[in-house]
Amino acid sequence: MSEKIDWDPIRALARRVIREGAPLVLDDDVRALLRRTAREVGISDANAEQALSTEVGALELLRESSRRITDGSNRLMDALHRMYRHQKAGDFDSARQEMRDVLSVEVVPHYREVAEGQLEDLEDEP
Repeated sequence: MSEKIDWDPIRALARRVIREGAPLVLDDDVRALLRRTAREVGISDANAEQALSTEVGALELLRESSRRITDGSNRLMDALHRMYRHQKAGDFDSARQEMRDVLSVEVVPHYREVAEGQLEDLEDEP
């Protein structure tokens, strides 16, 4: 993805709606935010549009988008930490495997790009 990702608005919406119990008001701005975020986390446009056709679906779309952002971030950060430890120890095969493991399960394009970039950087190592 060449564009800068800003997940602060979706995180704020999720905090208000999911954690604090505020109602999800589906105005044009919220719909646009949910569509954009769905695309950024690997949810198809068709699935996002279907979800946005009902309030229950829109809430589930918010939950799923938020979950993908959080889970993907945690997974990637944990793997990067282990990868750097392996690199420092000179175990480049294990370092590469950390990124392959992320790529085997990650659905968020941004996190996949980060893992692919790290794996590519490691290809120059023995």
